Amino acid sequence: MKYLLDTHTWIWWHMHPQNLSHKVKVLIGNTSKYDELLLSAISPWEFSKLLEKGRIGISCDLEDWIHEALDLPKLRLVHLSPILAFRSTILPQPFHDDPADQIIVATAREENATILTKDQSILKYKHVRSLW
Repeated sequence: MKYLLDTHTWIWWHMHPQNLSHKVKVLIGNTSKYDELLLSAISPWEFSKLLEKGRIGISCDLEDWIHEALDLPKLRLVHLSPILAFRSTILPQPFHDDPADQIIVATAREENATILTKDQSILKYKHVRSLW
């Protein structure tokens, strides 16, 4: 089974694990429960934008934090290919117009992965598997 970390899930795992659901914490913490964890290439960008806008803060070097946060067992960064970018624009409707969420959902669909997310719009979206 493959799981795709939504951006907030990835950030919370490293900064505020208490914000994660019990189910997600147990799943991420036990590598025998999955074959692969995925992270969309858009997530480090979203994280950087949150820092830029002052919505979150860190007390260490940003690049060091990103390198450490990408060092999870069985984690694979999924790059944003031209085809994936295109597929994010033609998701079955209805889905909202947040470009990062569209890329994350398209990535999960492309990789046949379940998204680990608290985002209600993704949890309610019938065209992708999600879990919280």
